[in-house]
Amino acid sequence: MTAQAGQTAAATAGRAASRAPYRGRFAPSPTGPLHFGSLVGALASWLDARAHGGAWLVRIEDIDGPRTVPGADREILATLERFGMRPDEPPVWQSTRTALYARAFAQLSATGLVYPCGCTRKEIADSLANRNARHATLAYPGTCRGGLAGKPARAWRVRVPDGPAAIVSFEDRWQGVQQQDLATEVGDFVVKRADGQWAYQLAVVVDDADQGITHVVRGADLLDSTARQIYLQRCLGLPEPTYLHVPLVTDANGEKLSKQTGAAPLDAGRPLSALQDAARHLGLVPASGNWNATTLAAFQEEATTLWAGRFGVPRR
Repeated sequence: MTAQAGQTAAATAGRAASRAPYRGRFAPSPTGPLHFGSLVGALASWLDARAHGGAWLVRIEDIDGPRTVPGADREILATLERFGMRPDEPPVWQSTRTALYARAFAQLSATGLVYPCGCTRKEIADSLANRNARHATLAYPGTCRGGLAGKPARAWRVRVPDGPAAIVSFEDRWQGVQQQDLATEVGDFVVKRADGQWAYQLAVVVDDADQGITHVVRGADLLDSTARQIYLQRCLGLPEPTYLHVPLVTDANGEKLSKQTGAAPLDAGRPLSALQDAARHLGLVPASGNWNATTLAAFQEEATTLWAGRFGVPRR
């Protein structure tokens, strides 16, 4: 498929997706228990699905085997249940879906968009330093585009366009219009890792399409990944979901609250209080200025109404 044909197919699929019933998802990685930052993301995606009268799914993104903590997936699902967020369909695990990623990889390979890369991280960093690259933390310089030059293949990358075709624009429902030049800000990016595992960018695109996801609501830390995912959707002729990236929860040092930085697990004994705090982080405040709900059901109804009002969603 040519780039133009891929974009045409994606545009047609995108229009079809816009008419499809709402399907959203929460996709945690089982690297530990849910924390407050996770709760904000889960609540935002749940509220958006409920405001639209749509389905809310849970996908366990355990594609990164070395970082997966045994039992964390079940703990996450149990925590969501205690916080009143139950998926409308049985959860799925990425680790059971590798055949789908292999098929997508083969499709990209057949179009000549994928090539092997033998560069180490140090070699990439040195090359970027020599070029005084502006986006040295992101942009791959294309060293292996013309061949491995005798080096063994370590990873597989997808080729991005050059020039104006590399610019991907989209409108985020929270963050507004976004634009990224894949050639200068990212470069050819990995779709299959050096350890043989499928890269997040490919897996999430395949999963969202296979599950019929129409709306992606997630943390702003993934805003930078969205252009890459849209590019893959266009290359594969897949629908482009609507995106909404909520503000991150940060710690006292201004860093993203995460399991890696020691974020405390949610207190399952106080779900209502934590949910109200999460809603405040999302800018949802009742007219009285205080949450008066004393049950999860009452909170959910009030919070859904506030979310729908904020984003102009007619309640169904």
